[in-house]
Amino acid sequence: MASPRLETFCCPNRDAATQLVLAFQPEVFCGVCLGSAGAGLFFSLLQLLPKKGRGARKGPKAAAASAAASSSATILLLVSACDMLGALGIIFRSTVWLGFPNFIANISVVNGTDIWPAAFCVGSAMWIQLLYSAGFWWLFCYAVDSYLVVRRSAGLSTIVLYHMMTWGLAILLCVEGIAMLYYPSVSSCENGLEHAIPHYVTTYVPLVLVLVANPILFSRTVTAVASLLKGRQGIYTENERRLGTEIKVRFFKIMLVVVICWSSNIINEGLLFYLEMQPDINGSLLKNVRSAALITWIIMGVLNPMQGFLFTLAFYGWTGWKLDLQWRKSEIPWESLSTSTVAENAYGLPGENSVNFQDSKKTSVAPSHQSDEALSMLSEGSDASTIEIHISSGIHELDGNDADVE
Repeated sequence: MASPRLETFCCPNRDAATQLVLAFQPEVFCGVCLGSAGAGLFFSLLQLLPKKGRGARKGPKAAAASAAASSSATILLLVSACDMLGALGIIFRSTVWLGFPNFIANISVVNGTDIWPAAFCVGSAMWIQLLYSAGFWWLFCYAVDSYLVVRRSAGLSTIVLYHMMTWGLAILLCVEGIAMLYYPSVSSCENGLEHAIPHYVTTYVPLVLVLVANPILFSRTVTAVASLLKGRQGIYTENERRLGTEIKVRFFKIMLVVVICWSSNIINEGLLFYLEMQPDINGSLLKNVRSAALITWIIMGVLNPMQGFLFTLAFYGWTGWKLDLQWRKSEIPWESLSTSTVAENAYGLPGENSVNFQDSKKTSVAPSHQSDEALSMLSEGSDASTIEIHISSGIHELDGNDADVE
């Protein structure tokens, strides 16, 4: 799991609350983390690998038009990649913790000559924290990009700025928190809250940002989508209403995964900080608080590593078991099911039958094409929504052409 307590494990002079969770069934806890991280990593990879019957409907030109629509498809893939790499770090840390107990025991030795146990403890904890923090920053970028795409102010060029912001802030906060915690050395860390509090703040800033800012941005995006759907052709059909609802549900599922996977962390840290403030955490009056802290500690070990798999379900739905490992030059399943035919002014249904709406006045439908690309990005992963965009746009353009003929 991912918690700032991982770094405090590396301190020989731990506080009593950290020692409480560290000493509570460490083998069982590491086994839970190992199993959850392994399952999360396996199912995440299964979700993202190419599947038979998915993504093979469009040709190279379609894939190129889809990739040009926005950077959100790339952001979703990077969120999943950060979660999978973080789960890999949890697997490595838990495996060493279970397989080499004597090596891990040297972490608690004050003024020990062997630096490798402390180096492993600090390095693995930083790896996990950095990757999950980067995942939160990418989630924030996804919310920003969704809003900008609807406002037609984003594209693949903005991905460079997102990379700079995400990795720059993730590395800066991680290094700053670790430096404050271990100053002046690992053996003297946790000597006072002035060392621990900055570390906890820098760890939870990205999570709090996602919990506070993303719902606001998603809400504004949904409102903008409704205006865009109404203003595209001047009418609001059942297809457009269904598409708006699906985009709203997608945003809700993303936030639901964040709340499910990380609410236990916030509760656990609140309980442990409360225990740290008590003169004796072993008092009988604090029994229920200790039990709640230990229960949420185990829950964290289960839910944190599963975030990557749950996100792939929220992003793409269940993609199935039938892998297609035969190489072909076609769109990968996580690419946007965008309007390639829109780029060519053609609107097709799944299958061989398609309807081509050609108009000599191509400039008159350009705004509709831009809105189609934005809406296809937001409904990415849903064949039905993309089809509805194509059908709706094609019908409206056909009506316009008929009016011109008359």
